[in-house]
Amino acid sequence: MAKQDFYEILGISKSASQAEIKKAYRKMAIKYHPDKNPGDTTAEENFKKAAEAYEVLSDENKKARYDQYGHAAFDGPQGGGGFGGGGMNMEDIFSQFGDIFGGGGFGGGFGGFGGGGQRQARVKGSNMRIRVKLTLEEIAKGIEKKVKVRRKVQADGVKYKTCTTCNGSGQQMRVTNTILGRMQTATTCGTCSGAGEIISSKPNGADAQGLIVKEETVSINIPAGVTEGVQLKVGGKGNEAPGKNSIAGDLLVLIEEVPHEKLKREGTNIHYDLYVNFSEAVLGTSKEVETVTGKVKIKVEAGTQSGKILRLKGKGLPSIERYGTGDFLIHINVWTPQELNKEQRQFFEKMESDDNFSPNPNKSDKSFFEKVKDMFS
Repeated sequence: MAKQDFYEILGISKSASQAEIKKAYRKMAIKYHPDKNPGDTTAEENFKKAAEAYEVLSDENKKARYDQYGHAAFDGPQGGGGFGGGGMNMEDIFSQFGDIFGGGGFGGGFGGFGGGGQRQARVKGSNMRIRVKLTLEEIAKGIEKKVKVRRKVQADGVKYKTCTTCNGSGQQMRVTNTILGRMQTATTCGTCSGAGEIISSKPNGADAQGLIVKEETVSINIPAGVTEGVQLKVGGKGNEAPGKNSIAGDLLVLIEEVPHEKLKREGTNIHYDLYVNFSEAVLGTSKEVETVTGKVKIKVEAGTQSGKILRLKGKGLPSIERYGTGDFLIHINVWTPQELNKEQRQFFEKMESDDNFSPNPNKSDKSFFEKVKDMFS
């Protein structure tokens, strides 16, 4: 099922400013907050949609990628959250409120309308970044890549106990005197970093946080049509964090495109230089050409001029936004012999004055600039 447009979710236009984006999200968050709509699954779903939209549109870099590629810039068929905001949990969403509502969420802590209590923060592990190189053939079809990553995970046998500093809440209350009176604020507990737990025992080989480094094979489903520099996200495959209720960070995958030896990419179009000899250009010939999706046989008509462009519709790369497939453009180059034997030289000297060998372009023979214009139109 197609995902709903982020701008449509927040009820704003693509030209909306960051202030307007924040205001729209705040309105949606208040309207659909779970504490205000207990047991309402539709409200909760709208609440999550609004948070996902805000996560992308409030970040200038993510917003730029979304404006260019749509949901395909972040989403993929990967399970467990896949790529992008679809893997946000409620803790991720409530963590946004420090920015939207000036810290402290609704009515204190991370939530609760009318003093409904606090939500304990779940500590999230750090993200990891890797680079994946793809050939044009892999980009054309999409591919599942299996990569080995070394990530921090909780060691077997590590045990936790309730943090005595915050009594398991993950927060410390601080009271300060101001000119307006005594102000009470909640801050992340410095002892447990918000987890509400501290290590009581850990096995040998684990670090101070009860973590060990483990090599793991991760499957990454890469959609067809990705471009150089696109960053995908595999949710929950980054480093883990200490604590029984913690969540793992994400694996950020930066796409690198391997230059092709013969093909040149231009967006979704592919360019290929085909060289034919003088006799083939005069008499015509058939050639087999390797495209990104397989071999095709093309016909070079008799009398083909150097610079002619043959367009194979739909033989280029698919659009990452699913707007169709580009073309495969074959640029004909007539190879002029640089050395001739006596017999060959005599033939061409004889043809020099032949009218049939004199340049005589007609209106259907486009100039170089016209061909370039047609190619980009």
